[in-house]
Amino acid sequence: MTKNKIHGRTEVSLPILPRCAWAGSDPHYQAYHDREWGVPVFEDRLLFEFLTLEGAQAGLSWLTILRKREAYRRAFAGFDPEIVARFDDAKVTELLANPGIVRNRLKVESTITNGHAFLAIQEEFGSFAAYLWRFVDGRPLQNRWQGIGEVPASTPISDALSRDLKKRGFRFVGSTICYAYMQAVGMVNDHTVDCFRWRELGGGA
Repeated sequence: MTKNKIHGRTEVSLPILPRCAWAGSDPHYQAYHDREWGVPVFEDRLLFEFLTLEGAQAGLSWLTILRKREAYRRAFAGFDPEIVARFDDAKVTELLANPGIVRNRLKVESTITNGHAFLAIQEEFGSFAAYLWRFVDGRPLQNRWQGIGEVPASTPISDALSRDLKKRGFRFVGSTICYAYMQAVGMVNDHTVDCFRWRELGGGA
């Protein structure tokens, strides 16, 4: 913390936190990076939200999706999979007219399809979280990346998750999307070692 004298006033400057390079300077990115990215998620509705948003991102920037996130929550019933699975053709037409979300028919329809598949997994495993976390033996994988260039786009685990989700009827769940999902919901700690969040989320333990 530093103190500067400006026109007779003392202005306090907070230290700049060392973050992953991708967080940049955009407040949406920084808030998401600091509060959510890499935090383990075990609540099914939030897991469905992230799965939907990662699929919606395909071909777009994550910042675009973050800026539309609240509109997505309103449009998709707070990401309640039971409600989303009941969306009909009239609802799809309504969603495709909604400027607050990505108006791509395949992505909108895939969210409804994924809602059905999500419910089937809940029925089989008791919760989607119980199904998902089996892929990392129930605890986050702790990586030690020195820089953003070392972070992979996919791994054998994301390959396996992608294959299994596709087999169960999910769409927009390629291995790259699945790995981004794993990063988002904290199945892996992919903060770089120079980032303040790496150690907070178990890095170096």
